[in-house]
Amino acid sequence: MPKPVVAIVGRPNVGKSTLVNRIAQDREAIVHESRGVTRDRSYHEADWAGHEFVLIDTGGLESLKSDDVFASRIREQAVAACEEADAIIFVVDGLVSATDEDEEVARVLRRTKKPVFLVVNKLDDPDNDQELWDYYALGVGEPHPVSAVHGHGTGDLLDEVVAVLPEPTPEPDYGDAINVAIIGRPNVGKSSLLNRLVGSNRSIVSDISGTTRDAIDVVVDHDGQRIRLVDTAGMRKKSQVHEDVEYYSMVRGLRAMDEADVCLLVVDAHDGVTEQDQKVAAMAIERGCGIGILLNKWDLLVEEQMRTDCMDSLAQRMTFASWAPILRISAKTGRSVDKVLDLACAVSRTHGSRVGTPALNDLITKLRETGHTVVDNKRRLKIHYGTQTLTAPPTFTFFCNAPDLVDDNFQRYLENRMRETFELTGTPIRLRFRKKD
Repeated sequence: MPKPVVAIVGRPNVGKSTLVNRIAQDREAIVHESRGVTRDRSYHEADWAGHEFVLIDTGGLESLKSDDVFASRIREQAVAACEEADAIIFVVDGLVSATDEDEEVARVLRRTKKPVFLVVNKLDDPDNDQELWDYYALGVGEPHPVSAVHGHGTGDLLDEVVAVLPEPTPEPDYGDAINVAIIGRPNVGKSSLLNRLVGSNRSIVSDISGTTRDAIDVVVDHDGQRIRLVDTAGMRKKSQVHEDVEYYSMVRGLRAMDEADVCLLVVDAHDGVTEQDQKVAAMAIERGCGIGILLNKWDLLVEEQMRTDCMDSLAQRMTFASWAPILRISAKTGRSVDKVLDLACAVSRTHGSRVGTPALNDLITKLRETGHTVVDNKRRLKIHYGTQTLTAPPTFTFFCNAPDLVDDNFQRYLENRMRETFELTGTPIRLRFRKKD
């Protein structure tokens, strides 16, 4: 059932993300001393006294006069979060008096008809009412003294918040959702693709590299199948990750891969497949995710030679994932974007598929008849039988006379024959060899 939504808003650096982490009891929201760290809306599951709800951690509402190039779009995202929310927590810094920026946020909130809770954060002694009088002038209700770091006052605040939240409403049962992570280098069009798939400006889109810092997720329904799309921050080479914030974002992206069934690797077709694209794909495969490759910005390749160069770079750099399906798209124009979720669903099916033991052993018999094996002096590798032991990704265990003889070449040979025989498009597979007792 759809859960009630609580948006946390305020000017930058007042402790919104710290409060989110305190309420949600996790460390999902990035916390840093720099202004404007949280840019997009990020969603977090929370529970208080048996009441489940969703927290939205928004970017700080900057003054319209701000020099930050993202200020106007951060403001749009925060206003959108308020429209989406059932209740709003307005956070101010209790260590300073109310500022002009606080007043500007209050003006936005006074126009909403949603319940607003004014939180004065960073008060280690919430019983000291003397520090609260200044905030009544904001005109958004009674101030609640809180210390997000230590947890003081958060319980009383949440008691009041859950009391005004609506009861959850039933939703259609779409079955288990497929977790799909949109991954890739910075500025290849991941957020533009997410917005096109969802049909709304769910993430900030900019031509400035590294715009998305948190992993952003949204659930969509595709032909009766529920799909959770996660737009991750772009992953750079470690040598290029200078900011602590970027490091946290990269870690968040890796965690999104850990939870994903399918990763859609977005590649800038104009640049072709780069070394960093290789590394991002390898990280997803290492984590056992299904893979689909999306060549974005294909509309920019107006000459045949440019398209040839792009496909050549794909063939040269992605030999280790030659089984991954490829789609040429343009998030900007919408070219083939309608096929992206179909591709994700197809990869998910093979990622969770099973190969019957009789069919697998028929293949082993045929391979044995070819005589292709590994020989070391008088020792000769012989596979007796095999079976699939796990799914997601498909994992196969082969029982043989001498597992130590199995080398990389033989594993590649066996994997290639299996892919020719069975439908394993888009998913890595794991091969294990055990000695037959």
